[in-house]
Amino acid sequence: MDFKEFKRAGHWPTLLSAFLYFDVSFMVWVMLGPLSLYITQDLGLPVGEKFTIVAIPILSGAVFRIVLGSMADHLGPKLTGVLAQLLVILGLTYVFVFGLHSKLEVELLGLLLGIAGASFAVALPQASRWYPPQYQGVVMGIAGAGNMGVVLDSMIVPWLAERFGWQAVFGFLLIPLVLVLVIYAVLVKDAPDKRTPVTLANYAAVMKDPDTWWFMFFYSITFGGFVGLGNALPLYFTSWYHVSGIAAGMMVALVVFAGSMFRPVGGLLADRIGGIRALQVLFVIVSLSYLAISFLPEGPAPQSTSDAKVAGWGLFELPALAWSAVAIFFVGTLALGMGNGSVFQLVPLRFRREIGVITGLVGCAGGVGGFFLAKTLGWSWNMQHGFALGFSVFAGLPLLGLVGLIMVKKRWRTTWGAVSGARV
Repeated sequence: MDFKEFKRAGHWPTLLSAFLYFDVSFMVWVMLGPLSLYITQDLGLPVGEKFTIVAIPILSGAVFRIVLGSMADHLGPKLTGVLAQLLVILGLTYVFVFGLHSKLEVELLGLLLGIAGASFAVALPQASRWYPPQYQGVVMGIAGAGNMGVVLDSMIVPWLAERFGWQAVFGFLLIPLVLVLVIYAVLVKDAPDKRTPVTLANYAAVMKDPDTWWFMFFYSITFGGFVGLGNALPLYFTSWYHVSGIAAGMMVALVVFAGSMFRPVGGLLADRIGGIRALQVLFVIVSLSYLAISFLPEGPAPQSTSDAKVAGWGLFELPALAWSAVAIFFVGTLALGMGNGSVFQLVPLRFRREIGVITGLVGCAGGVGGFFLAKTLGWSWNMQHGFALGFSVFAGLPLLGLVGLIMVKKRWRTTWGAVSGARV
């Protein structure tokens, strides 16, 4: 790829701003993953209910993605992004000042955090509209790589919660939120192409197209797997391998780093060999990773623990079994992240004019997939005091996705793919 030509082809301040906006928003969206270890401990919730807590922001984000996607088409992406960010900042300020005192309040917080997760439906179309078809994979990959916010969460949130208490974490997170809001408001610029305001009829028309449902299904596997694991793995590692809160955070950071950093690589790969071919390989890797994890037994508990708020094995004391799980998850999330980039190499090629509508729908499906992954792990724990059943179920979904790709690839390549100006 010619980077000088790429730079001239679009508007890099908007691409940078969209990345930063999505990054800090994603960080806030998944903050209940690592923070749930501390909040639910204070509230005395059982493990099964903890997985429900971390699943709520994912589902809320799925619903709000359609709402913000529609607002972006009516009001413009920039105004929509600013308004959404202000609501999130107000919510975090409230919790920082007054705290959380019941399961209901935590659930309501989860609903609010969904607005941050919906930033996807603003940032990606905002960046996409500035660039021609041959750069859609890498552009959507760069903008979507803002999901590396979960890496920052996993590394920093447990450490802050241990030292300052979980309520103070909300105050610390307000700092990057406010800073990025200022940068976004100053640098971002809506693309000059004319927007068509979205109506229910637009959604109905797009949802009548079978390709919409295929993209929603594929993204429920890739992004759903990534965000579901990002939120659920702190609970998984502390419950199954008996690690400390800080160690669990670092383990999750290692895992999701792969998915975050390789999303642009997935988009670039899809630009070169086609999104269909890339997804076929990645779905196989994801399925094998889930299946391998389902066979791993529970790790040993430490004989003595520290006085940490969430105590257990330290990062440098982990048994080999726990590191094996980290390695398998690393490979799996790498494939999931690349799969996210590959799906969104195809989406704007197929639905260029309806990019706002389709991004909201496909993003919603990704959130729903993440919600069910986290909930399924909770159900699996309640049913068998383990996670094998949950991971086995999700090992089958990428294989169904592979079958779907085989069914549609000839039609896609000979119809819209043939005139798209890019590899499909």
